Amino acid sequence: MKKERSIGGWVERFRALDFEYLTGKRIAGLAALIFLSLTANVWSQSISNEDCLSCHSDADLSKTGPSGQKVSLFVDLKKYESSVHGGFGCTDCHSDITEIPHPEKLKPVDCSSCHTETVEKYGRGVHAAAHAKGNLQSPTCASCHTPHAILPASDSTSPTARRNIPDLCGKCHGDLKFVAEQTGILSAQPFFNYKESVHGRAREKGDEKAAVCSDCHKSHDLIPPSDPQSTIFKANVPTTCGQCHGKIAEEYTASIHGQALKAGLSRSPACTDCHGIHTIKTTIDPASPVAAQALARTTCIQCHESEGLSKEYGLPAKRISSYLDSYHGLASRFGSKVVANCASCHGIHNIYPSSDSHSLIHPANLATTCGSCHPGASENFTRGKIHVLSSERDGDTGTKVVGWVTAIYIILIVVVIGGMLLHNAADWLRSVWGSWRKAGPHIYLKFTVWQRIQHASLFVSFFGLAFTGFALTYPERFSWLFGEDEELRSLLHRIFAVIFLADGALHLGHALFSASGRRFISALMPKKADLTQLAGNLKYYLGKAPSPAPEPAYGYVEKSEYWALVWGGIIMALTGFVLWFQDFFLRFLPKWSTDVATAIHFYEAVLATLAIFVWHFYAVIFKPGVYPMNWAWMTGRAHRPEGEAAASMEAEKQPG
Repeated sequence: MKKERSIGGWVERFRALDFEYLTGKRIAGLAALIFLSLTANVWSQSISNEDCLSCHSDADLSKTGPSGQKVSLFVDLKKYESSVHGGFGCTDCHSDITEIPHPEKLKPVDCSSCHTETVEKYGRGVHAAAHAKGNLQSPTCASCHTPHAILPASDSTSPTARRNIPDLCGKCHGDLKFVAEQTGILSAQPFFNYKESVHGRAREKGDEKAAVCSDCHKSHDLIPPSDPQSTIFKANVPTTCGQCHGKIAEEYTASIHGQALKAGLSRSPACTDCHGIHTIKTTIDPASPVAAQALARTTCIQCHESEGLSKEYGLPAKRISSYLDSYHGLASRFGSKVVANCASCHGIHNIYPSSDSHSLIHPANLATTCGSCHPGASENFTRGKIHVLSSERDGDTGTKVVGWVTAIYIILIVVVIGGMLLHNAADWLRSVWGSWRKAGPHIYLKFTVWQRIQHASLFVSFFGLAFTGFALTYPERFSWLFGEDEELRSLLHRIFAVIFLADGALHLGHALFSASGRRFISALMPKKADLTQLAGNLKYYLGKAPSPAPEPAYGYVEKSEYWALVWGGIIMALTGFVLWFQDFFLRFLPKWSTDVATAIHFYEAVLATLAIFVWHFYAVIFKPGVYPMNWAWMTGRAHRPEGEAAASMEAEKQPG
């Protein structure tokens, strides 16, 4: 049946069009097309749609394309009549057809006769440029809008409908084979990344406001990011993102990063440098570069640990190293999501230099900033350098003190532990080299039940503190033990600390208020005989004496270890309290005092742990004649070589 082109028919078609789209030049173009269509009957009455469909209604009609592919020439009349062009005749677009049959080679349809502005935009884009260079696989108007079944973008079934745009772009950019054949497309990964991003997932859930490809890249004038006119040119990215994230874009633009980018410093971060381009995820996603536990190590580190940027722009160096070396950084590395990260103090998008009164780290604002996590924070929080490295020697008072504490403890550890190693190496070599008297053992009660209970409690609390403490400093080494549960590690550390302190308090009470306790302390007091024993052993180790010095129940080995435990326990308790209750102590002390306490607490822990392994374990486990273990800590009974004076033995042993 011949299609009528009555005025009523045109009015009906005109009403069906998308008036939001038809503005300005588009209306003028449409009017011109209607005029041409109405007047076309004067000279083209002989060619009707029915004439065209006499061939093109054949579903098998096709031709071979320029790349050798099969191109269908079938026109579905029902779809065409339902399209936005359904009121036009075939020759309105295929204007060079003046006779049937028409020539095999026809001119490409010129959409600019109506869509002038849109075609001009397309001509500025990468797709048109690729097509002009001979890449016939580059998309044209029909590639996205289809040739004959064109639907308005407001139609949910249209390939250009907002929610369908990612799938439309994905036909090329998500086709691995297609991408591999193209020289201008580096990877199909952006398409797959988008689908897993916060935008892609929101779109899958039906959020019509979720960003799609055209929101960032535009629809027709897709320009490469290297072009300053491109919406994804780095300097334009904040404006592009600001279409949806307006308030955040305003904050960023006013920040030091935004101002630097505006001034032409291209290495200043834009939105995509921190959030990613197509891989944008929510801040609560552990895989996000801006997740609380990953921010410093993944995002801020790119610039603020860069030696090149530090030299180029005079940025303070090693900001991330110093953060990761602090409690906040260590807990963050351990997986804490609530401990302060870079953004907690500096801001997220509203980052300003510390000299700016708007900055969260301006001296006048520091107490408030710290107070967001530490209620009641006073100006003492500002009395000390925030980013402190233990290796630094210059700076404010706190930095210098921390540096000197580090240096002193390193020397102390080398000297003390080195001396212990030398002593024990000499003892072990001489003990193995010499021969022991093969007399039967003399057994006596060395530790009471009460003392064994104290020792067991000390054993559990000491190694519990060591494991949970070093797990904070070296989270990667202890992830197998605690996973990424910083709260559990922190709780266990404090529980072991309470057990250690309770054990110490009970031991002190026993020593002060019981006769056996006082005798025990008396036996452990340093005496001149200890030096005599040490001198005798050294002569033996050097081969100047036939045998080691006689061993009393408590010699210099046991006494030095006991008093080292007392000394170290007091230091660890004091510094531990400062760190545990730092909100309280910082009401009276400057912030750098906690840095000093942290340094002392760490190095004292290293010293104590090494002393146990090097000094104590050798004496009770590895020493020849004792190996595999001195079981007195479990049975209370010890062995002494025969020949020692019984009176001396009885004077020093502990009653049962």
